[in-house]
Amino acid sequence: MATIEILGVPHAYELTAPTTCPYALVFIHGWLNSRGYWQPVISRLSVDLQCLSYDLRGFGESQSQAKSSLGLAVGASKLVNSPLDSPYTPAAYAQDLAILLKQMNITSAWLIGHSLGGTIALWGAAQLPECIRGVICINAGGGIYLKEAFEQFRSMGQKFLQVRPRWLSQIPLIDLLFTRASVARPLERYWARQRLVDFVVADPEAALGTLLDSTTEEEINRLPQLVSQLKQPVYFLTGTEDKVMEPKYVRHLASFHCLFQYVGDNVIEIPDCGHLAMLEQPDTVANHIRSIVGRYAPIQNSS
Repeated sequence: MATIEILGVPHAYELTAPTTCPYALVFIHGWLNSRGYWQPVISRLSVDLQCLSYDLRGFGESQSQAKSSLGLAVGASKLVNSPLDSPYTPAAYAQDLAILLKQMNITSAWLIGHSLGGTIALWGAAQLPECIRGVICINAGGGIYLKEAFEQFRSMGQKFLQVRPRWLSQIPLIDLLFTRASVARPLERYWARQRLVDFVVADPEAALGTLLDSTTEEEINRLPQLVSQLKQPVYFLTGTEDKVMEPKYVRHLASFHCLFQYVGDNVIEIPDCGHLAMLEQPDTVANHIRSIVGRYAPIQNSS
C-alpha cells in the first residue's frame, strides 16, 4: 500500500503505469466505501489509461482528519462559495483532491466519482478548471431537497452508524446481508466482505461528518448551481434499479449542465443495475468510461 500526506493526513492510494493518453483517470469512492471498489473497472482500463484511486480521509486505509490541519486547505472555488468550518463537506474533500493531484504532478485528468464521490468530483472540477478535463458521475445525482425524506435519511444513517461495533465483522455469515444491499443482483461474497470491513473501519467522525455535511438543505440546493457553472463535459451513469439515487434524480441534476441542453442528454442508464454499478457491471461501466473519454482524446489500445 502506497501512502501520501495531504495536510498532514496519510492517504492510501494506487496509481497504474502512465500511458500514451494525455489524461489520467482519478477515481473517487462513495460513503463508507474505499478505493478497492474501483479495481474491477481499473483492471479493464489501465492497459490504455493511467488510473489513480485513493481512500478519502477517514475511510478505507486513509487516516482521519488531523486536528492541526484544519483551516489549512487551499482556497475554495470562486464559482460557488463554500464555508470550510467542517473538514467533511464535499468541497473540503475536493480540496484534498486538489492537493493530491498537485503532489502527484497530475495536470490533466478526468474525475470518476461514485455516489458521494460524484459530488466531490463536481466540486473538484469547479476548483480545478485548468486541470480537470471532465467528470463522470456514477450513481450520483440529486439537487432536490425534500425535507422529510432527508431528515429521515439522516436519522436512519446516524442509527446505522451507531450499530457497528468492531466485532460485527466476526459474526458468521453477517456479510451475506451486504451481498444484496443496494444492488439489483447479489454481489460476490468477496465484495460483500469488503463492504462489511469498510463499514466497520470507517472513522466515526468522518462517517458521521460526511453523512450530515453532504445532506444539508444548503448543500443539496447548491448542487444544481455548481453543475450549471462547470465548463468541462459532465456525464452521469445511473442504474435503472438504483433505489439509493434513483435515475430521475440523476437526470434532474444532469439537466443543469450545458451538455444536457445542447446535446440532448448526458445521462446513460445501465439496465438491471443498482447503486454499485462498478461492482455490478464493471464491463459496461469501463466501456462507457472509455467511450466518453475517447471523445475528447485518442486512446490507443495497447492490448
